[in-house]
Amino acid sequence: MALAFDEFGRPFIILKEQEQKTRLRGLDAQKANIASGKAVARILRTSLGPKGMDKMLQSPDGDVTITNDGATILEQMDVDNQIAKLMVELSRSQDYEIGDGTTGVVVMAGALLEQAEKLLERGIHPIRIAEGYELASRIAFEHLEHIAHKFEFSATNIEPLIQTCMTTLSSKIVNRCKRSLAEIAVKAVLAVADLERKDVNLDLIKVEGKVGGKLEDTELIYGIVVDKDMSHPQMPKQIEDAKIAILTCPFEPPKPKTKHKVDIDTVEKFQTLRQQEQKYFDDMVQKCKDVGATLVICQWGFDDEANHLLMHRNLPAVRWVGGVELELIAIATGGRIVPRFQELTPEKLGRAGLVREKAFGTTKDRMIYIEHCANSRAVTIFIRGGNKMMIEETKRSLHDALCVARNLIRNNSIVYGGGSAEISCSIAVEAAADKYPGVEQYAIRAFADALDAIPMALAENSGLQPIETLSAVKSQQIKENNCCCGIDCNDIGTNDMREQNVFETLIGKQQQILLATQVVKMILKIDDVISPSDY
Repeated sequence: MALAFDEFGRPFIILKEQEQKTRLRGLDAQKANIASGKAVARILRTSLGPKGMDKMLQSPDGDVTITNDGATILEQMDVDNQIAKLMVELSRSQDYEIGDGTTGVVVMAGALLEQAEKLLERGIHPIRIAEGYELASRIAFEHLEHIAHKFEFSATNIEPLIQTCMTTLSSKIVNRCKRSLAEIAVKAVLAVADLERKDVNLDLIKVEGKVGGKLEDTELIYGIVVDKDMSHPQMPKQIEDAKIAILTCPFEPPKPKTKHKVDIDTVEKFQTLRQQEQKYFDDMVQKCKDVGATLVICQWGFDDEANHLLMHRNLPAVRWVGGVELELIAIATGGRIVPRFQELTPEKLGRAGLVREKAFGTTKDRMIYIEHCANSRAVTIFIRGGNKMMIEETKRSLHDALCVARNLIRNNSIVYGGGSAEISCSIAVEAAADKYPGVEQYAIRAFADALDAIPMALAENSGLQPIETLSAVKSQQIKENNCCCGIDCNDIGTNDMREQNVFETLIGKQQQILLATQVVKMILKIDDVISPSDY
């Protein structure tokens, strides 16, 4: 593309290979962009809330994913359109930052685009709409802080955290066990949380799944679970007060870096070679025994000879353990990862109260549990379920719950769920619109209407009459001046979200509004789309 000027100094654009490109300009470009943004939002709209539907996605290589998580649906979808990709990135950034509310943020952006389209048809300039949206999002942001409640909790009183995690899990496929899963998530987060610094490192929580059993068998282990078994079937299956040597060097004879050839022409030479090798293994195993290790965990494989020796010397061992797992084991047991046998010292051993191998069902599947560790800062959530898809979806649901618990530890303010926060913001934004004299007033009102899209979608997905339900709740909020009235999705009989215990984190809601507004402003500012043609 090049810029040139005609004889009057007016700029014009020269496009290379113009016949091979398609170009949309002005209002057409904005409408096309809005249409593609709305299309993505429409897909996710039905999966919002506790009665939301799941989506089934098949990848090109035949893997099937069934999920309710907005970020996952959009990640797996094969999106070509650039504006639709923006929506995918929008839900991804909500997922990275907050972890929850990935569906709501896209539905919100779709509603804002829909309202913008009406304003564009009235002839309002897109920049004025964007500015109005910016003002309105600020009003909503401040109003959320105004209606938020501080949630007091401590290491002993964790009920508030559990209630909030249950709200997150209620919209997932696992909602029949939401109480037990929420408890597991909260206990896991509190086990690794640094309450003074208000910080949680979620990498220390390992989520492991195994097909079989039922969802109720999901458990939290204060330690590490490794999907491996002992290297020799006759090694002891249970070790108490284990001292663990964590090695990243293989139990194998040293291999020279260069190519070499050994000529063996007599039996004696062969015997010496074999004895030399055996002595090498002997030294290795002896070094481990000398420092007092009662269990060896190794990143690499063992020679059969070494395995046999370890068995005879009563030194249980686990081989082929991945690097990430090794690090977690080292954190949990307080050990050091040792790269060479010469560096093994008693101080570098990790300690665990109990190491046991557990078999599952009638299969040969075995896992090693390392429990009662010296430093229980690393925990494992072990999920059971009927099939692989169920386990994957449970992992995603638990990730959301873990993120919610982490956000509450960082900032313990909450707003009430069920669309009550959105309705309250909508009323506040609507009231503030009259104070602005310019064209922005229309955009601010449109923003208030767009905020109603989330409670409307909740009502629709719950099989209620959307418009009737929303207007009833809205008038109740204004009449009673009660910002806790929301949509009664589960048909409990009360609109008060305090009684239903439906909470959401304040920072999650604020982030939703800010991110959705930013993306919509960006889409509205595009007035020229030049793309390669399809053929």
